[in-house]
Amino acid sequence: MTSIEQMRNDRQIAMWLIFCSAVVLGMILLGGVTRLTHSGLSMVEWKPLVGVIPPLSEDAWMAVFEKYKLFPEYQKKNLGMNLGEFKSIFVFEYLHRVLGRLIGIIFFFPFVFFAIKGRIRPGLMPKLIVMFFLGGLQGLLGWYMVKSGLVNDPHVSQYRLTAHLGAAVLIYGYMLWVAFALLQPAAGQQTKVDAGLARCSGALVALIYLMILSGGLVAGTRAGFAYSTWPLMGNSFIPAGLYTSGLAMFEDITTIQFNHRMFAYLLLVLVSSFSWLVYKNSNSKNARLGVVLLMLALLVQVILGISTLLLHVPVAVAAAHQGGAIVTFTAALFASHSLVRP
Repeated sequence: MTSIEQMRNDRQIAMWLIFCSAVVLGMILLGGVTRLTHSGLSMVEWKPLVGVIPPLSEDAWMAVFEKYKLFPEYQKKNLGMNLGEFKSIFVFEYLHRVLGRLIGIIFFFPFVFFAIKGRIRPGLMPKLIVMFFLGGLQGLLGWYMVKSGLVNDPHVSQYRLTAHLGAAVLIYGYMLWVAFALLQPAAGQQTKVDAGLARCSGALVALIYLMILSGGLVAGTRAGFAYSTWPLMGNSFIPAGLYTSGLAMFEDITTIQFNHRMFAYLLLVLVSSFSWLVYKNSNSKNARLGVVLLMLALLVQVILGISTLLLHVPVAVAAAHQGGAIVTFTAALFASHSLVRP
């Protein structure tokens, strides 16, 4: 195979991975809407193979609704809900699950095609196999999360929700990183300045990822409803009752929201400093573009976060805030990759 043919194949695979990652992003956003509309516990069974077929008759709908009535969410939160109201929450969880299956299809069949045609470069096959198995495990993790809300308390575990979100973002980031490597092969020797900035960028990507996990805890505990004020939390910047126990940072809503805010302030300082250093000292045009996009994304994300609090977590704004986190993560990945592979 000539180098030109290999470049063409690499570009095709990269475009496919970027498309898959875009669908994963859609999955993350739809998952957020499903949570915000309290739709995640409407499907009380997990049918990986036949679950793609929705109820098609009134009798089928009633059968699904009757099963839902046996679980705590109906008995403790939605008692008296009619069938029409049930359908309105069912649709989000149904679409979320169908999209998960669609991701598996749009990944598996092109993967088989590229493998049969011999278009996958040496060393890439194991990475693609890992992506596929991570996707399968993510489906299992999603059901494990839902099961936590089908017991006595009709709320999913914030630990399982955060793990489910974190795994989705990890898969998304891994796909993009591999795609960036195929589209942007190293073109020269990495300078000492870029090497140092690359190490900093890796730490920054990790911090943004942790910030997303912090947001998962906020979502899982509904901590965003606790203080609808900014910059103060209630009457003070540092509210009373923080860190009252060893698990407060994972379970106490005041501590969780406080940590999320402090994380945002820290990232604003670090990203601003890092962006200035890269723009001033790096020779990589892509890296400079990446930090400009990163800075813009973070500023928009901060505005969305504040708006979510002040407006008392409206679905549209809160979903945009979750999407903004992924956009910020994407820009950080792009800037980091541009520094690692000049």
